[in-house]
Parts: sequence; structure tokens; C-alpha cells
Amino acid sequence: MAIFALIHGAGGSALDWHLLEAELRSRGHDSVAVDLPMSEPQAGLWDYADAVTRAIGDRRPVVVVAHSWGGFVGPLVCARADAAALVLVTAMIPRPGETPNDWWANSGRPSSGHSGDDELYFHDVPRELAQRIQAHDGALAEGISLDRAGREPWPLSAWPALPTRYLLCRDDRFFTPEFVRRHVKERLGITPDEMPGSHMVMLSRPGELADYLVQVLPSPNARPTTTA
Repeated sequence: MAIFALIHGAGGSALDWHLLEAELRSRGHDSVAVDLPMSEPQAGLWDYADAVTRAIGDRRPVVVVAHSWGGFVGPLVCARADAAALVLVTAMIPRPGETPNDWWANSGRPSSGHSGDDELYFHDVPRELAQRIQAHDGALAEGISLDRAGREPWPLSAWPALPTRYLLCRDDRFFTPEFVRRHVKERLGITPDEMPGSHMVMLSRPGELADYLVQVLPSPNARPTTTA
């Protein structure tokens, strides 16, 4: 049995993962999803990572799963929690010294051509579920302040030396497949895995995402992935 540490993106919350958590439990695994301290203006990237690490406790092995903006936090959790693997789900990939605010221009992420949360994030999520998540996360987002974390250089000097996988969602309109394939190649030197689904794939296809996460559990002889 593994524990999956689930890290949401900016504007999200632990609730985003609730369907996936149920799917993981039904497959015999544990999970922890934490609300990152995004309402605290003085919270930095290590503070976000430490919130997740505290929730993990001494449970092992840990697979860290980072979504979207959470890509800046996931590798830090790996460094703190001695993780067995890292899975980036349609996530931002930082470079040493790069701030989250600078990532957008540095990565060359193109405009999506869509507007509004429904078109960008929730277009394949059942409507009632999407409305419930948007109401919950939207209330939390009113207090979000990324003043420090958004301006803080990513603190690791290199990518963590552990197995790393990237999941591209082919129906994602926020981080489009064409952009993601290039971004992953440039930043990690690997080819992303792919599945159908939108940016909020944990809500639209939780069973398929759980199947993917379980099958990427590293074997004892797995070789670490390093950046190109």
C-alpha cells in the first residue's frame, strides 16, 4: 500500500481530489490532500511544502502528485518527505531560481483562446459537480494571496533524483497538449504520458486517473529521472 500526497493548484483546494481519493482507497491505497496556505501572504514555497509533509507524517512509501501550479511545490515535498516517486499532472515545471510569476513568460505558454472557468477547466466535468467545486474553491480564492510565493525563486538547485512522470491531458485547454509536450521535453527531458481529460481530470476521470497513478508506482529497481 502506498500513500499518495495530492497537491492542488492555485485557486484550487483539497476538495478537488475527493473523487480520486475514493478511487485510490478502493484500490487499497491511502491518500492525503491538503489545503495549501495560500491565504497567508507571508507563506513561501517551503511553507506550502511543509504543510503537505506534516500531513504525510511517517507514512511510507509516498508518491507525490502535483497538479498545475502545484508543480512548484511537489518537488519540494519530495525533498522533505523522501518520496518514492513524483507525478506531475498537467503541471508547471520549475527551473532552479525561477519564480512562479516568471514561469508564464519563461515557458512560452501560449494563450488558450478560451475564457471563463467552464471553458478552460471544467468543460468535461459533470455540471452539478463543477458548480459545487467552483463555489467551494471560489470562496477560498477570495482570500488567496501569493505575494511571497509567487515572487519567490524556486529553491532547489536541481530536480530531485527520483522517478518522475508527467501526465498530459489531451483535452486540456489551459495547458494545451502541444505546449505541454514541448515544455516537458525542455524542462525534464522526458516524454509525457497521455490520457483523455481536461485540466481538472481528477474530477472528470477520477477512476482512470487512479488506474494511472497505481500503475506508475516505482519498482525497487526503478531508476531516477533527472532533468536534461
